[in-house]
Amino acid sequence: MDSSTRPAPSIHEPLAQDRPLARRPAWRRALSWLLVFALLAALLAWAAPRLARGLAGTQSYSLARLGVAEVQRGTLVRDVAGEGRVVAAVSPTLHAGSAGTVSLLVQAGDSVRQGQPLLHIASPELEARLAQERSQADAAQSEWLRAEADARQLRAQAQGQLETAEIAHRTALNELARQTQAFDAGATARMQVDQARDAVARAEVALRQARELLGLRDEATRFEMQARRQAWERQRLLVRDLERQQAELTLRSPISGQVGQLFVADRMAVARDARLLTVVDLSRLEVQMQVAESLARELAPGMPGEIGSGARRWAATVSSVSPEVVDGEVAARLRFAEAPPEQLRQNQRLSVRVLLDRREGVLTLARGSFVDENGGRVAWVLKDGQAERRAIRLGAQSLAQVEVLEGLAPGERVVISGSEAFGDAQRVTIAP
Repeated sequence: MDSSTRPAPSIHEPLAQDRPLARRPAWRRALSWLLVFALLAALLAWAAPRLARGLAGTQSYSLARLGVAEVQRGTLVRDVAGEGRVVAAVSPTLHAGSAGTVSLLVQAGDSVRQGQPLLHIASPELEARLAQERSQADAAQSEWLRAEADARQLRAQAQGQLETAEIAHRTALNELARQTQAFDAGATARMQVDQARDAVARAEVALRQARELLGLRDEATRFEMQARRQAWERQRLLVRDLERQQAELTLRSPISGQVGQLFVADRMAVARDARLLTVVDLSRLEVQMQVAESLARELAPGMPGEIGSGARRWAATVSSVSPEVVDGEVAARLRFAEAPPEQLRQNQRLSVRVLLDRREGVLTLARGSFVDENGGRVAWVLKDGQAERRAIRLGAQSLAQVEVLEGLAPGERVVISGSEAFGDAQRVTIAP
């Protein structure tokens, strides 16, 4: 059979190749859908907080750029710390009482005793004035003594006139008695009796004048002597004052201690009231520190403190607080509770700490810029990746901590710095 007569192959339909598949059970289909729903629920639970945070805060801030602190319950210590310098509680400065030339008897650093001569000032002007005033005092005394002699002489004359008047008065009385007796006997005329009576009247007037003159003389003498004596005493007081100034030309140490700073050199001419030197009492040393005016109002004498040098610490108390503010600061002094340590020197630098207040069992938070940004009335609390704005109330504040009175609880984390970028938002997102 040739190829032209060969029959064409037949095409079989695919129906013969189809095989019926077994149908999946219904419980398997339910299990598959259940797994799908569980996966979707887990995915929704994971994405829901992030979606909520994304909807709540329009901006996200990095946690690494924020300062965060935890609210804790503990002890709040308020203190003032700084650097102080050693000063002498007693350190008098000696001044020149008169102008002159200085002769030093000691040098800086010398130990001196109370009353020991330190220097002498030569003042020719003062010496000349003292000699002149002494001469005037001697002249005033001579005038007083001469006035006393003149007064005695004048009183003697007045006393003699009084005695003469008394004798004349007695003579007139005797003459009147004789004339009266003679008139009664008829031996004399009435006129003689009248003349004798007139003589008695004149003698009485003279006697009265003599007595008054003596009294006036005594009174005048008393006033004059008083004036003369006062003039002499005034001059004598002036001499004593000049003698005191002359004695002060030799300056003596008012305390036992050490010569501090010398403001003059030997054989140097100084003016009156010029500073000469200081004497330091090394047994009574204190430490002076400068305190800001805002904290100075809380300082008071008697507050406990601490003075340190390296690893060593000494107990101290505040001895005085200056009432004057200079450049926004107030000077405060601390006294050692016990004897000052040895080897301390004037103006030596030491660390100083003064305890202002100590509060136990209070809520505390580290101090940050949030205290100054909002006056301490607002804080941002971290929770679930967000920072929530919350009103708070602060109490006492120290350099490192603040006391929380309201608005925060122990264990909460608060943004203490960097929150100025949050603005007025109520809630912001914090990225890890």
